[in-house]
Amino acid sequence: MKRQILFVQGGGKGAHEADGLLVAALRKALGAGYEVRYPTMPKEEEPDYPLWSSCIAKELVPLRDGAILIGHSLGGSFLLKFLSEEKVGTKLAALVLIAAPYWGGRGWRYPGFEKVALREGFASKLPRRARVFLYHGQDDEIVPFAHLALYAAELPQAVIRELVGRGHQLNNDLSKVAADIKTLSE
Repeated sequence: MKRQILFVQGGGKGAHEADGLLVAALRKALGAGYEVRYPTMPKEEEPDYPLWSSCIAKELVPLRDGAILIGHSLGGSFLLKFLSEEKVGTKLAALVLIAAPYWGGRGWRYPGFEKVALREGFASKLPRRARVFLYHGQDDEIVPFAHLALYAAELPQAVIRELVGRGHQLNNDLSKVAADIKTLSE
């Protein structure tokens, strides 16, 4: 049976199409043993956490135990918030965040995005046995590279991958992500 992966896109105009290149690279690097689900999130140009969280909840329903969740950029932030605040019936193998912005605290503070900030102690609310992986390109032109350190401080159990010479889209190369996924046992 193929291992299931849910990939949650980033936000902004054209994000689903742009992140589709990441998904294609991931599918190629992983091979036939994986099923990568890639839904279109609602209102990508004006992302709204309540709308996206409803979509994430629906996408989690068909996932079997051992599934892997991946979020790119805003999708990573929304996925982390969802997992730290909602009950998930599926036993997850891993949570993978790629170039995720850190909202609030010493991270980003934009009007209207206060509701996206993580609650204090969010790390303790994440699914217990899920491994956490954080990837960020040092040359990210959208989300400051410093946001990786903010997450690393809150998630000391996470595997941290600082990617040299990679931008926000990781140069559409998810070979390192795929290599880490392949190390996970069922």
